[in-house]
Amino acid sequence: MTTDDVLAGWTAELAAALGFPADFELDVDVVLDLARDAAHGVARPAAPLTTFLVGYAAGLRGGTTADVTEAAATATRLATARGEQSDA
Repeated sequence: MTTDDVLAGWTAELAAALGFPADFELDVDVVLDLARDAAHGVARPAAPLTTFLVGYAAGLRGGTTADVTEAAATATRLATARGEQSDA
């Protein structure tokens, strides 16, 4: 079983347990890229906090795929800028 299989299974199981609709889809790459950018640009513990806040913000906006993408882009932009500032 690959990591992708494990993540897909876990995502489906957790989404169902949390009461997400059956047609729920998650762009795992967006979330993992966001976590990476937060961990590298801010600090490792920022990864779960950032992904939580992005998910919460997207939910408040309506929870569409576009809402997630927009919130993730905002967080990525901020984390990347912070990482660039610390490199200077």
